[in-house]
Amino acid sequence: MSTSSLLFTPTVIAGYRVSNRIVMAPMTRARSIQPGDVPGVMNARYYAQRASAALVVTEATQISAQGKGYSFTPGIYSAEQVEGWREVTRAVHAANGHIFLQLWHVGRMSHQDFHDGALPVAPSAVAFEGKIWMADPATGVGAMVDCPVPRALTHDEIGAIVADFRRGARNAMLAGFDGVEIHGANGYLIDQFLRTTSNVRTDEYGGSRTNRLRFLKEVVDAVADEAGAGRTGIRLAPFLTQRGMACPDILPTILEAATYLQNCGLAYIHLVEADWGDAPEVPEDFRRALRARFTQPIIVAGNYDKSRAEWVLSKGYADLVAFGRPFIANPDLPIRLRENLPLAQLNGKTLFGGGEQGYTDYPAWLPAL
Repeated sequence: MSTSSLLFTPTVIAGYRVSNRIVMAPMTRARSIQPGDVPGVMNARYYAQRASAALVVTEATQISAQGKGYSFTPGIYSAEQVEGWREVTRAVHAANGHIFLQLWHVGRMSHQDFHDGALPVAPSAVAFEGKIWMADPATGVGAMVDCPVPRALTHDEIGAIVADFRRGARNAMLAGFDGVEIHGANGYLIDQFLRTTSNVRTDEYGGSRTNRLRFLKEVVDAVADEAGAGRTGIRLAPFLTQRGMACPDILPTILEAATYLQNCGLAYIHLVEADWGDAPEVPEDFRRALRARFTQPIIVAGNYDKSRAEWVLSKGYADLVAFGRPFIANPDLPIRLRENLPLAQLNGKTLFGGGEQGYTDYPAWLPAL
């Protein structure tokens, strides 16, 4: 057992004192009950198995039917969904865990088949390269399919989506979550507003940096008003270049957002780093600039292992480290990292859709007798 590991020093996140700095990253698993995109007992078991994390962040959860972009993903806008999530929070709390719900609107990362033939919506009607996972409702067999060119949101529709985020936050707190995380990353709707490559509007939501940040600020204000700023986090992805998101102004835009989030008293920023094979390293000058602007906890995520996690914590660039795929096959990941135990490998064929296999049947570590 490592006695000097920074990963296992206590800290405070969103007002909760936690014994380690390992976060379960949000991961789409596409296993909600159909019809209705409702979480169920299987989802409660899955999250409770992983409750030893300092914080569990749920899979991305659509705030409305319009916000959906992948088959079998859960929502947080119906009474049935709220009740389903309540079973999840009860199970995690019974296992002494803390859990935040991630609030999601995919924007243009969707398909008309999810919307009765209507096009997905976005800041602007800009063509891009993007695929989403879509399954046959009868068989559950899915594949990655191309997204169509979206239609641009009207001014009134933007206000309605802000209201949907507010409702999602309210419903999450009613369902017993310890807080919420706004999904502002990975090329989804909030991210689309931030970038000059996806936002070519000429009204107050486009053009200048101030205008491109307006939607994010309105969503943050609405969600924090419902959940409390100290129970609200946000996920951002400044180095994303895929999905037509390579914006030359994104880094200063994100840093300006960080100043606003600091002034709002947000609980944390969850920084998504590039996690594909040949991705560039996040420059340390950006890490320092972000830390200078945001003094609340910073969570980082992106192909971290134990040694990289120790490095980023030791430099003070982050306060917690999120692990994604390692948490799928290792429900007891914190103890495995603490004790330097072998890590099980996930079955990639069972990532999206299906049942218990590849979801709740990964065993915890059992020492040899």
